[in-house]
Amino acid sequence: MSRVLGRVLVLGSGIAGLTAARHAAAAGHDVIVATKHRAETGCTTYAQGGIAVAVFADDSVEAHVRDTLAAGAGECDPEAVRVLCTEGPDRIRELAAIGVEFDRAADGSWARGLEAAHSSARVVHAGGDATGARIETALIAAARRAGVTITEDACLLDLIVRDGRVRGARFCSSLDATSEFEVNADAVVLATGGFGALYPLTSNPGSATGDGIAVVWRAGAAVADLEFVQFHPTVLAVGEPFLVSEAVRGEGAVLRDASGHRFMPEFDARAELAPRDVVARACAAVMARQGGAPVVLDATMFTDAELARRFPTIDAAVRERGLDWSREPIPVRPGAHFAMGGVATDLAGRTSLPGLYAVGEVACTGVHGANRLASNSLLEGAVFGARVAAVMGEDAVSSRWQPQLRRPVLQFVEGEVDAQFETDAQCESQPFSRQALQQLMWREVGLLRDETGLKRAAGQLAAWREELGHLALRVPQGAEADRMRQGANADREPQGTDGAERQGANADRVLRFSKHGFVALREPQGTDGAERQGANAAEDRHLLDIATLVTASALQRQESVGAHFRTDALTNQLIHDHIEEFACSS
Repeated sequence: MSRVLGRVLVLGSGIAGLTAARHAAAAGHDVIVATKHRAETGCTTYAQGGIAVAVFADDSVEAHVRDTLAAGAGECDPEAVRVLCTEGPDRIRELAAIGVEFDRAADGSWARGLEAAHSSARVVHAGGDATGARIETALIAAARRAGVTITEDACLLDLIVRDGRVRGARFCSSLDATSEFEVNADAVVLATGGFGALYPLTSNPGSATGDGIAVVWRAGAAVADLEFVQFHPTVLAVGEPFLVSEAVRGEGAVLRDASGHRFMPEFDARAELAPRDVVARACAAVMARQGGAPVVLDATMFTDAELARRFPTIDAAVRERGLDWSREPIPVRPGAHFAMGGVATDLAGRTSLPGLYAVGEVACTGVHGANRLASNSLLEGAVFGARVAAVMGEDAVSSRWQPQLRRPVLQFVEGEVDAQFETDAQCESQPFSRQALQQLMWREVGLLRDETGLKRAAGQLAAWREELGHLALRVPQGAEADRMRQGANADREPQGTDGAERQGANADRVLRFSKHGFVALREPQGTDGAERQGANAAEDRHLLDIATLVTASALQRQESVGAHFRTDALTNQLIHDHIEEFACSS
């Protein structure tokens, strides 16, 4: 049994959100999509490489599953990966049916590229390197044809939670700092993307400020694996940051140091097609050896015409910067690219909060593990966006909401995180600014991490939270910690998120992390003034919350795995020693 919902609110207008919206509308639900800026300006539009999908005769779903699991460094959920790879082909055919014109080979079949850590060429693309933009255009048109209402310039402030269920969201206008409004809904789908803007160098648009994860944490939902932040190895190091797709290396381009030496074979037998975390760390090691100067990407084996045809978007960006990459290598460096962690969900996108679903980069289904396989991100949005829409009607008539979250949530005993967010007495705190936050995260919680730097970051973040009057983290003590260990908080229904509903002990929020994470409580301190100062202040609030969560998670996971690399870890010591030796060699 199922029923048609009076209103479904989808937060975000990328491939994940619009797929969910379109499918929900097709099921008869009344759907509103709210997006921070124009509908076409999110991360999906920025996606260049394509979509990985096993639809070719010389490939298989099993091979795609194996490649995804291998790239995830042992942290993927196998069942989630199988769902992704098995349902992917139907979702790609669906995109083609609504108007996405994937590039064709000479024989009329879909053209395909090879990217890092894939065992075969399976990445389909559109418009050369304009895959995301072509998909976004088609999805917006399809959503509107299906009757979906798209509301633009709506900056997310918080979720509305009543009687233990998510009932909508609160926004401010991205254009008018004094304008706030609410949208009530029977179900809310979170599809707000990642948090690349937490770092000064990123392939993401500036709007990627982690809004969804931050508001979910404040509402009491489980989050997972936030230590796993992927850094793409090749972001243009001239002018504004701009991604140079992995597909360029898949076609044959190579990485060189400042002297022209090709260095990747010394780090991994797969060379430039090693997983992104390996290539990014290798680039960082080479940059350290040459005093911070960028490495270069050599694509001079291609002609002007070949580069313009296969990579028109990148070609235009490179030439706008006065570079001719058909004749000389171009400077690149690692930049923040993708969040593997996020809001913990089950295989239908249900979160730990009744009435709330999450899909796409904002979600943590377990499909990416510790390091996302290239071109699996758009696939995730398409597959799980459809899955979310498929269960809404049944969920609406069910009295039970018991999602089987794909990443384990553990509670740490008293005292394990006591010192994590205490201001370091020896740390000279600087005034808060977004730039200062980004530089702190790049320096201490970036590509390479250690306990000392992470604790410095924690101290500064604590000082900033106090400075700005944000809700403070504290560690449960005594009887309160005992109750948490006994699971009292695990069963407690979250209360509302606005000031009027923050009453009594039950208004505390629980921060839950996945394996190697922690649980801590947030103390309600009244209305945060920053949220009354428009979209920029709201984004700063979100970013500071995200920075706190990422740092806490990175501190708790003491080993190196995938994109989370602890230079002080005992594991991966040989890799670390090699990086240090290479960086220090003459």
